[in-house]
Amino acid sequence: MADAAEHFFWLHPHLGTTTRGGHAPREYVIALQHVALTLDADPRWRSWWRQSGLTACELGIVAEGKLDHLRPSADIRRLDDRLQANFTCALPTGTATAERTAADEVRAMFEVIRQALTLPALPPTPPMPCPPRDVPDVPVTAKRLPEPTQEPEVQGYLTLTQIQEFFA
Repeated sequence: MADAAEHFFWLHPHLGTTTRGGHAPREYVIALQHVALTLDADPRWRSWWRQSGLTACELGIVAEGKLDHLRPSADIRRLDDRLQANFTCALPTGTATAERTAADEVRAMFEVIRQALTLPALPPTPPMPCPPRDVPDVPVTAKRLPEPTQEPEVQGYLTLTQIQEFFA
């Protein structure tokens, strides 16, 4: 998976994490990338994406650390022949595995994309093979959230402005 970027067909994930209150566990970031690689390579998902008329989907995923994740943020923009979609996602909790949580989160993101582009129903999620054990570090954009200067409003999620600027 060291050359993962060279193997993408239509789905190009960009992974990020906030650093206030912790960071995304390495295994979760690997799971998110693994889900993206699996969907990207699946013929049913490629066929589904072709119906969008776009060449690529740049999928930005920000794992929010210990934020409440009450209301995930999403920013979806069409840029020429590609879609740029940035989302926040929750970290695995309780007994949920990183792989299962990652698969559920990415599918939920594509449901939002599907609705925004008025595409037909999503194809089934393909079986997720186990990620390789020798995965090198996955490139992750880490940004420290500014410390509040006053008592912050309890928002529990990144604002739309924060998600728009995350991968800038």
